Amino acid sequence: MNPVIGLDVSKGESHAQAFTDRGVTYGKVLRFEHNLEGLVTFLNLLQDIESFTGQRPAVVLEATGHYHSPVIQFLDEHQYLYIVINPLISHQAKKTNLRKVKTDIADAYQLGELFYKEELEPYKKRGQFMMNLRYLTRQHDSLTDMYVQAKLQFQAVLDQVFPEYRGVFGDLYSKVSLRFLALHPTSSSVLSKSLNDVTATIQSISGRINSDWALERALKLVAAAKRNPFKETAFSSHLISLELLINLLLQYQEHLANLEQSIDALATELHEYELIQSIPGIGTRIAATILAEVGEIDRFDHAKKLVAFAGVDPSVFSSGKFTATRNKITKRGSRRLRTTLYLAVRCGLRSSRNRKLRAYYDKKRAEGKPFKVAVIACVNKLIHWIYAILTKKEAFQLS
Repeated sequence: MNPVIGLDVSKGESHAQAFTDRGVTYGKVLRFEHNLEGLVTFLNLLQDIESFTGQRPAVVLEATGHYHSPVIQFLDEHQYLYIVINPLISHQAKKTNLRKVKTDIADAYQLGELFYKEELEPYKKRGQFMMNLRYLTRQHDSLTDMYVQAKLQFQAVLDQVFPEYRGVFGDLYSKVSLRFLALHPTSSSVLSKSLNDVTATIQSISGRINSDWALERALKLVAAAKRNPFKETAFSSHLISLELLINLLLQYQEHLANLEQSIDALATELHEYELIQSIPGIGTRIAATILAEVGEIDRFDHAKKLVAFAGVDPSVFSSGKFTATRNKITKRGSRRLRTTLYLAVRCGLRSSRNRKLRAYYDKKRAEGKPFKVAVIACVNKLIHWIYAILTKKEAFQLS
């Protein structure tokens, strides 16, 4: 016997169909909620099958974002083998059926059958480590998106309150800049203070011992306040919005800094983290994201499969005597990995940091390839390098 349970996971509940062997179901579909009582009921089903067959059943389920987390944590605690598959695999399997049926019960049955049809890799223990890294890097990306939106809103309000404030500090979004603006949001507020008071405030916020830097900024600030087209804003709501956005930006900066520390601490435990950074243009954040999205490299037995997973393989369209000559990339697989690799290529090409990549890019451009096509070709080349590094456990050789 070869027992397995097909598990269709949805928000807050799952449906489980047990099999004792290929085509032989065990009992009816079990529906259980993702609470303690429901998970214990699911455990009873696992134990019943184990008692009946004499073997511990594997569990097959789709990757469903965070919905499946309570289930796999529960399976980990009780040391049951589980297999998390790409939803695309199960979707393709469903399309082979003549009848179009989409229910939770049918999906659970389909996942169980898929276990006997496909060679599915079990979820390895280090996968939990990679999953933690993936959650953190994705949270960082999500928070960064919100931070960018807050910056855009902040700029829009600042343009209506104190547009000349830009350029006073080297970085508009530095803590010194934001905290000073929170204290003196209008040009009239700045001009009401003496130069010594403005200098002292900047020095106090920055924590610098040398007052020359603070004096230089104070002079720029007073000059900006005098140039400002209006001394006070006509709308008090702008000041309320500005204060809110400044606090929000400072909080985002703090949260992002904490996340970056956590990501770096987690990623440094992986030997591959430093190896990937040996490729010019790949820094700590890009390296961590690549590792998190790729996961276990032995899931891919060839670099081309990793290319397909990133969704940068060319689509093919051919029918009869017609064969398309302009094919776009498939854009299947991990969108986040694809975006990160694109960013890594752009960083490598900038100032020719990666001479190998730059030479390959120039070659493609010389062949008449458009910019985006040449960059995608570089992404493909980069994936092959990453695959070689992760499989051979050797650093990148630039020469």
